[in-house]
Amino acid sequence: MVKRSANLRLLRSLMKAGAAQQRAATKMVTGMLAAPKPRRAARQAAAPRVRTPAAAPVAPGRWLAGQHGPMSYWLYLPHAVPADAPDGLPLVLMLHGCQQTATQFAQGTRMNAMAEKKGYAVLYPQQSVAVHAQRCWRWFDRATQLGGGDVQPVSAVLATVLGQYPIDRRRIYVCGISAGAGMANIMALNFPDLFAAVGLHSGPVYGAGHGAVGALGVMRHGGGARTETAIREVLARRAAFPPLPTILIQGEADTVVSAINQQQLVRQSLLLNGVPSDAPVKVTRRGTRSGHEIRDYLVGRQVVLRVVRVDALAHAWSGGDPKIAFHAKGPDASRMMLEFFSKHRR
Repeated sequence: MVKRSANLRLLRSLMKAGAAQQRAATKMVTGMLAAPKPRRAARQAAAPRVRTPAAAPVAPGRWLAGQHGPMSYWLYLPHAVPADAPDGLPLVLMLHGCQQTATQFAQGTRMNAMAEKKGYAVLYPQQSVAVHAQRCWRWFDRATQLGGGDVQPVSAVLATVLGQYPIDRRRIYVCGISAGAGMANIMALNFPDLFAAVGLHSGPVYGAGHGAVGALGVMRHGGGARTETAIREVLARRAAFPPLPTILIQGEADTVVSAINQQQLVRQSLLLNGVPSDAPVKVTRRGTRSGHEIRDYLVGRQVVLRVVRVDALAHAWSGGDPKIAFHAKGPDASRMMLEFFSKHRR
């Protein structure tokens, strides 16, 4: 009864979001609460329920579709290899949120157009409805957090692309929104030698909320005592953990993934990177009524953590196409991600 009451309160809170975002978010949350389907039903659900159109050609590069086992993926390659990329193209692994397809994510974020300008390849794996009916990455599963579960097919797709195209192995990055942000964080924590930096937009704190109901608790209230414990467990598994530069973007009006998650992700990142509590922080404020704040945590002259808080932004990719669910007007998150990534190499 207590869990049911908490879930009802969560659903009511979604009513505060914008109408279009609220309908999509409610469907996402109720889908996470639904009981798992039998295996036979899961096989029958393999045909996508959400239409998966080819992304509109918003940039002159190559837009390629692929399949690795049950996982579909799309790859954007810029029209020309930049002159400053003798070792191959930098690559961004982009992970969509619940109730999204990979192509909707590409269209909504406009990341391909930005990648064309900056000379990046972009890889978009797509969660199968046979694995999760709402296409959520299972960031809340203990097995996934430890490198199993959804990590395996995503890493297999990435390995396939790295084997087929000239990619600079020192400039591979990962980012995502919501469940995709949770998954991006897990990928980086499991393969720290591979990813040079990570970008998390409206993402849940790492290492808490095992199971669907527990995940909802994290989305609303954060990870509690697990916040620092989860990262200490990561460091215990690998003492010589390399630096992991991180950019965190969060809407102050997000009622799906509460802003407390960003605050706790800050604590996790500082602990992971060994940044002292008295490290210098540069604060920049842009805009007034509907602006955003940037907090840069520095080690020497390098920004190891950038925290962006966007006024009045709900659960949506900032600066995206507002005609596509979970994207909204605001400072350009795609630009901010690539500009941050460009400063870091593994």
